[in-house]
Amino acid sequence: MSISHSIAPYYKVMIERDSCKKCKRCTTHCSYGALSYNGERIIADNSKCVACQRCVIMCPAGAIHIIKNESFLPPHGNYTRRIRNAIWAQSGNGGVLLSAAGNDREIRSIFDDLLLDACQVTNPSIDPLRETIETKIFFGRKPSKIDFKRDTMNPNKICLKTEFMPNFEVDMPIMVGHMSLGSISYNAAMAIYQACKELNILAGSGEGGLHPDFYEFGSNIITEVASGRFGVDINYLHNAAGIEIKIGQGAKPGHGGHLPGEKVNSLISQTRMIPKGSDALSPYPHHDVYSIEDLAQLIAALKEATRYKVPIGVKIAAVHNSAPIAVGIVRGGADFLTLDGFRGGTGAAPRIIRDHAGIPIELAIAAVDERLRKENLRDEITLVAGGSIRYSADLIKAIALGADVAMCSMPVLIAMGCRVCQQCFRGLCSWGIATQQEYLVKRLDVDVARNRIINLFHSWNEELKEVLGAMGIDSVESLRSNRDRLRYIGPNPKIAEILGVKHAGE
Repeated sequence: MSISHSIAPYYKVMIERDSCKKCKRCTTHCSYGALSYNGERIIADNSKCVACQRCVIMCPAGAIHIIKNESFLPPHGNYTRRIRNAIWAQSGNGGVLLSAAGNDREIRSIFDDLLLDACQVTNPSIDPLRETIETKIFFGRKPSKIDFKRDTMNPNKICLKTEFMPNFEVDMPIMVGHMSLGSISYNAAMAIYQACKELNILAGSGEGGLHPDFYEFGSNIITEVASGRFGVDINYLHNAAGIEIKIGQGAKPGHGGHLPGEKVNSLISQTRMIPKGSDALSPYPHHDVYSIEDLAQLIAALKEATRYKVPIGVKIAAVHNSAPIAVGIVRGGADFLTLDGFRGGTGAAPRIIRDHAGIPIELAIAAVDERLRKENLRDEITLVAGGSIRYSADLIKAIALGADVAMCSMPVLIAMGCRVCQQCFRGLCSWGIATQQEYLVKRLDVDVARNRIINLFHSWNEELKEVLGAMGIDSVESLRSNRDRLRYIGPNPKIAEILGVKHAGE
């Protein structure tokens, strides 16, 4: 490549020569080929470094440092480093740029503009150490009303007449988002499912089918039926706590799925029921769903296939008309609805879609919750919301805005060791999380990863109890849609109006 068409790398690997022991451990741990040994010393190819930090952590002498290359590009207010880098890459390869791990644009988070209310003198708080605060929820469709009848054998006995749709109990209002076997490794999936089983919460299977090894965790897994129908058969449908029809995803609204062929090894081929080495491309639309009526037929077909024993839901991306779509989905027979915001993570998405399509999850939750209430449908369905649920504060605020369950993925990956280098689609994850390379997968210890996920969500649940107690609320269900316990401190009053939240001081 000529000098005129080269660009300085974004990261620079600094090696302290006096400290380096030349053990070559860093070269074996760098899965991106940025480090090598030339017979005399370790040398770095900065153009290949993605700042995954594996070499830094594994260096026994602490001799490696990765810094931002200040000479990467001169500053410019309009043509930022991000935009110039995209132009440079596309002028070289002529293709669509892919990325992963969620929208990284510096866009203001609405969650950060919301404050939680607390009790004072006239409405006493609750001490969660001394009093019970309930964080369990029931997942599934609820009846619009409850009717009773007299027992035909014993007229003095009153019985429940209303038949309940399938529901199941989870111990926390938390769900691990859909990450398929393929987008993440076998060890990562195993750690997630084991953790969710122990915590009695839910995890999504993603659209990549369900490997038979994971059937034992089916009572805590929501399986997914996407447009590609990868891995969908009767065993897949019958080994799940619930089934979700994936219409949209927050990281790529209106887009299908994409798993590069490099990641489709024998394990993934077997699970997805596709040829080894082939790209797993799911179409943009479901080719049998072009209306709410079509969607209602698919919901009914899945209920019939599962003998009406599990809840059937629908996932849509958060877009401007999510609220009326949600009404149609509920009237179409769905038992739960999942909203995924535009900051949602993914294993591979076109950057142009990931960074510029969709709306924030905070606005979508409020709009959908309000519309379902106006249609007298809100209490019939479980509403799951995800797309930038980063920590427990976001979880709590999402519930107060109207969600029943908060869904997250990136915090789970970070707990397992992810450094958010946004290279998941390449399948070279040096931490063994987003890869199918056997020597890399082995780097992720399932037991350690499982315990870290358990610790994370246990902490979130304890913090949820702390906040509920400070609000004087003894059940998470009493927080749902309780927007009067939120206050807005951001710069845009219109956002507060859409959220249905008063400004601080009101």
